[in-house]
Amino acid sequence: MDHETTSSASLTRVVDVLVPVALNQNYSYRVPRGMELKPGDVVCVPLGPREVVAVVWAENANPDPRLHNRLKDVGEKLDVPPLKEELRSLVDWVSTYTLSARGMVLRMALRMGENLGPERMRLGVRLVGEPPRRLTPARRRLIEVLSDGLLHGKSEAAREAGVSSSVVDGLVDEGTLAVEAMPPPLAPPAPDPSFAQPEFSPQQRMAVDAMRALAANGSFHVALLDGVTGSGKTEVYFEAIAEIIRRGKQTLILMPEIALTGQFLDRFAQRFGVRPIEWHSELTPRTRQRNWAAISAGEAPVVVGARSALFLPYADLGLIIVDEEHDQAYKQDDGAHYHARDMAVVRAHIAKIPIVLASATPSVETEVNARKGRYQRVALPSRFGGQHMPYIEAIDLRRAPPPRGRFISPPLAEQIQFAIEKREQALLFLNRRGYAPLTLCRACGHRFACTICDAWLVDHRFRQRLVCHHCGFSMPRPNICPHCQAEESLVAVGPGVERLQEEAAALFPNARTMVLSSDLITSIETMRSELNEIAEGRVDIIVGTQLVAKGHNFPRLNLVGVVDADLGLGNGDPRAAERTFQLLNQVIGRAGREQGRGVGYLQTHQPEHPVMKALVASDREAFYASEIEARERAGYPPFGRLASLIISAGDRPTAEGFARRLAAIAPIDERIQVLGPAEAPLAVIKGRYRFRLLVKSLRNVDLSEYLREWLASGPKTKGNLKLEVDVDPQSFL
Repeated sequence: MDHETTSSASLTRVVDVLVPVALNQNYSYRVPRGMELKPGDVVCVPLGPREVVAVVWAENANPDPRLHNRLKDVGEKLDVPPLKEELRSLVDWVSTYTLSARGMVLRMALRMGENLGPERMRLGVRLVGEPPRRLTPARRRLIEVLSDGLLHGKSEAAREAGVSSSVVDGLVDEGTLAVEAMPPPLAPPAPDPSFAQPEFSPQQRMAVDAMRALAANGSFHVALLDGVTGSGKTEVYFEAIAEIIRRGKQTLILMPEIALTGQFLDRFAQRFGVRPIEWHSELTPRTRQRNWAAISAGEAPVVVGARSALFLPYADLGLIIVDEEHDQAYKQDDGAHYHARDMAVVRAHIAKIPIVLASATPSVETEVNARKGRYQRVALPSRFGGQHMPYIEAIDLRRAPPPRGRFISPPLAEQIQFAIEKREQALLFLNRRGYAPLTLCRACGHRFACTICDAWLVDHRFRQRLVCHHCGFSMPRPNICPHCQAEESLVAVGPGVERLQEEAAALFPNARTMVLSSDLITSIETMRSELNEIAEGRVDIIVGTQLVAKGHNFPRLNLVGVVDADLGLGNGDPRAAERTFQLLNQVIGRAGREQGRGVGYLQTHQPEHPVMKALVASDREAFYASEIEARERAGYPPFGRLASLIISAGDRPTAEGFARRLAAIAPIDERIQVLGPAEAPLAVIKGRYRFRLLVKSLRNVDLSEYLREWLASGPKTKGNLKLEVDVDPQSFL
């Protein structure tokens, strides 16, 4: 009997499966007889009471014999291409580097959840029989819609006729309509690399040649496409994509804000004849399913997507492009804390393919890599078509302040008036949303703070609400101060976009104004139509936040006024100067791209600050030189490494006590400093008290391994205690 049990166990194949849940380890499952499985296959397995989609990670040649009778069987193998070794290696690498659960990283590659597998068959209806005896107005409308005798989607026909699906079902029962399977939608035509090849300037031609050579080489190589705003970076890297399409491979284009890709998709279609496939959170589940299947089957030559597109199972990836590589939106701050640009370089390295990082203001890390020769720099130092770079001037608010209670200084107001008279557009840029960043009572000075965060409430006048931008809490705007009961005493302090629009409307009553802010955008469609209105010149003054800084082309925009150029400087963030320089440089770069000379005005209280001086002098080199020197002196990235540990709990003593215990047992290593614990700058978010430990090391230290060993020996989180690890943090709040 024992012999039989042993032999049956030896005949049983066991595989280790990775499940897309917040766990690090694989689970072992038996392979049913007759099922062929290999690493990378996508399967359904029982996990507790439910079935989940998972991936075979490895053969288990030596399963523990004691587990033999407790192992469950793999449920089924799904009819989708297996996850390639390259993607499985990326999942392991990202998990190890960021200290994230491997299952959570895998989840990004299986972003389909239950929708994997062959597409559900869609049913359509066709008019085949006589009208029924009882002909209601609803039935008559439906028969009219279907009178062409063609096959119509069931829900589309009902919607077009303005009837419910039960009316359709009733006519099917009567024999008037027949139900048939809809043919699968045709795959979109492939982009044509020879569709519309543009004329390039001699300078662009050199960059194009470099891009084509990079694509043709086909091995791992990082190039920084470093071009001023308006220099035609997109058209230049399109030529690398054309080369990859000719070679029958796939290209991934990562973008920081997928909502901003409307103009990009149009430019792509002008060059290649069709739009690329999109991947982002706004897609419908059916479109996501279809796109995922096309990408994994190799039927999507070009994919443009947000950071999660990096983890898709490409059949044959040949090139990655990271547009606006410096953008902060590439950092994922919930779940797995990864930086999509850095992980894109890792994926390119694993897949042995080229990668292009494009930016007008490269991140300090990328700039240092280019200066040290690790990355090839492909430069586009001037604008396409001979357009001049904008002229930049600082307005010293100490000498020319705006009137009391206003935010637009007299010199800036005068220049906006000139621009409107010349029928040009002006952009007022503000680095914050809402009506005002702070609301207080004039009578007693009471400040409205979020009830569950450490942030002040922002007045949103259009919505009649006070809103917290950190946790989403909002409340109606009260008429009475809750502290001193004074009526109508609330005053908005500091500018927000809505308040700025009111001021612009009062100063320029005949101008058409529009606010562009992520708070007021209800959908990607709304946003794309508003951007079109601006591009077509139907708006005179745009009041915008960071949303307007990226990738848009507004032909009539020649004046940019930055209302609060100092905002973001001096808040204790080691990246503050870099971020301010990049943002303001990009915003001002929106001006004068097609006609006339663009002008940028910076309203500032500190015109002598290195960031302001570099912007006014258009001296990018001076900014990078001073910033790189400061980083090297302080041992900050890229000359050192950082990790942030945020400990949060429902009460302050629990969070602080855990943070102190954790700090006390940090392993001693002279190459590593553990700073803190200290209260996080935003000490309370969503009712949770937050303490932070900052870990700083030399550049050549394996910081992830140090953290892993430290946390393994440290106290365990229990109850509502939470520990978040962020390797290479971008935000210091």
